[in-house]
Amino acid sequence: MSRPFSALDHQYMAEALRLAARGLPSTDPNPRVGCLLVRDGDVVGSGWHRAAGEPHAEALALRQAGPDARGAVAYVTLEPCSHVGRTPPCADALIEAGVGEVVAAMPDPDPRVAGRGLARLRAAGIRVRSGLMEGLARELNIGFVSRHQRGRPWVRIKLAASLDGFVAGPDGRSQWITSPAARADGQSWRARAGAILTGIGTVLSDDPRLTVRRTGADRQPLRMVLDSRARLPRSARLLEAGGAVKIAAVRAPAWSAPGVEWRRVAAGDDGRVGLASVMDWLTELEVNEVHVESGPVLAGALVEGGWADELLLYQAPTLLGRGISLLTLPGMEKFEQRLHFQIIDQRRIGPDQRFLLRPRL
Repeated sequence: MSRPFSALDHQYMAEALRLAARGLPSTDPNPRVGCLLVRDGDVVGSGWHRAAGEPHAEALALRQAGPDARGAVAYVTLEPCSHVGRTPPCADALIEAGVGEVVAAMPDPDPRVAGRGLARLRAAGIRVRSGLMEGLARELNIGFVSRHQRGRPWVRIKLAASLDGFVAGPDGRSQWITSPAARADGQSWRARAGAILTGIGTVLSDDPRLTVRRTGADRQPLRMVLDSRARLPRSARLLEAGGAVKIAAVRAPAWSAPGVEWRRVAAGDDGRVGLASVMDWLTELEVNEVHVESGPVLAGALVEGGWADELLLYQAPTLLGRGISLLTLPGMEKFEQRLHFQIIDQRRIGPDQRFLLRPRL
């Protein structure tokens, strides 16, 4: 029976998690992973995974530690991999370095690993403990876990509304309901996503770029537009911003361009792009987290269809009186049909409130 986790174990794993979080905007489709090597109470090596194809956290920590890795305890936020991918197996590297113990926050949900990494370490005579701060580790890689365990990405819908629940005023104007601080915060959520999803209505009315606008952003999420009737104009600004653009349509497109991929998908019961087909495509593209910035129709369809895993709601301390509602939910006709959410996080961002909500199971 493994010994219980100590206060120092928690301290070292917390630091490994902080290292892993540095990869939030860059690791897709890989998970965010941090590693800390501790020997005789001293940190001898640390590392975090930055991007697919680059060294894993364990390899960087071992490189920094050198011979001091022998006999050390490795604190890693995800089970070390046991398969050959773009880089060699981390479990083998830890064995070859002679570490004495590995403490993992959680098992790897990737079926190519799924316990095999920890088993390989045990077979080599290395002490293994798992489950330390697992909840925090899962939150850090919630999309990676979703894609491997549920077969689809984690879908987060970003919303900005007044106190009375309107996303635009009676004249249709929506810029800007929330403060510059809230909009800057929203950029960080865009940055961590593998894809930004919107509908053709938003493109035609707002002509957004849907890019990450923040200092140091070296990766742009792919952008996907749901465009059932293939109405996307070639002059749309999101086509000028660079990066991959994917368009799901029911009709055949009238034009093509480099960097733009059209895909005809099955229509749903409402004649619009079928959301199940969209999720299958996003999974095929190895997208972990989807960040939705759309109008109330698409946002409402995702919620009603059970595709919305999370709402990221910014609420401004202002009243509009009337206007465009937060979500369009045509299937809800009675009070008893109301949907319930739990608040995962609530905090003030400038003058606004930010809520992170998930459907109550």
